[in-house]
Amino acid sequence: MKFTVYVLFSEKYSKHHSGFTINLEESLLSHNENGNGWTAKYSPWKLIFSKEFETKKDAIKFEKWLKSRVGIDFINNLEH
Repeated sequence: MKFTVYVLFSEKYSKHHSGFTINLEESLLSHNENGNGWTAKYSPWKLIFSKEFETKKDAIKFEKWLKSRVGIDFINNLEH
């Protein structure tokens, strides 16, 4: 099983969201179509980055890095 860390961007609200999943397509649909949670307020979302990992531990570590100052700079430099 592979784990995917992803970054979503809401053009309408200029917001980013990062997370990890075992099913990227399902997660993107969930963020855009389900009417609850933080991400529902800022939809629609588009995928701007994803990276696969062999272990959940590595995916979590990378997602935490994305939320650090350096990781935020990385996200802000991604093409939206």
